[in-house]
Amino acid sequence: MAPALKKKPDLSRYLLNNGDHMSQTEFHRAYKNTPENFRAELVGGIVFVASPLKKGHGENHLPLGSAFFAYETVTPGTVSGDNSTIMLGEHSEPQPDLYLRVEPEYGGQSIVTEDDYISGAPELVAEIALSSSAIDLNLKRQDYARHGVREYMVLLPMEKEFRWFDLSRDRENALPIDSICRSRAFPGLWIHVKALLEHKHKLLTRTIKRGLASPEHAAFVKKLEAAKRKRGREK
Repeated sequence: MAPALKKKPDLSRYLLNNGDHMSQTEFHRAYKNTPENFRAELVGGIVFVASPLKKGHGENHLPLGSAFFAYETVTPGTVSGDNSTIMLGEHSEPQPDLYLRVEPEYGGQSIVTEDDYISGAPELVAEIALSSSAIDLNLKRQDYARHGVREYMVLLPMEKEFRWFDLSRDRENALPIDSICRSRAFPGLWIHVKALLEHKHKLLTRTIKRGLASPEHAAFVKKLEAAKRKRGREK
């Protein structure tokens, strides 16, 4: 008699599907049991499963991320990152393409949990929107604003557009005539949008350096250092 075939394990309880409704706690528990290459987000209590990232995403992600990282390297108390789980609230756990945050000891509004997740809203979030623009510009923007993200940038490579939102004031910022996005949440973070969209890396880099040498960046560094000293005295 042939040996009985082993019954395949039921993996359905580990799956996350587009449109599922759940809390952040339920989502996080399920997400931890998915394969490593699986990517999903919880936005406003709704699950969104990401499609595999294409070449166009990666080639536009890196230049914008380089601006965030350059800012971090010379600005004490700031940290940049990409594709990290952000535990925003009871019904929200996104995984933004890029973020820039202030560490709590420098007056920031988010922390790193014991198991290495970010809890709370980064001050600045950015998304590269190829196939996700409808979500990024609407439901996700609203969710970020609701939970305290101050500034939001959305790069749309296909449309050759860059959308820039001041979420703390509930408005979209118009891009200046010189095409330089000057961050409100992180003074001195200057992004030459035309150079970003056209992949003119030398101009993008020069603009980043100009911003980091600006008086507003120097003033922000002093503000961060003062906040750290104040926190130290309060302990």
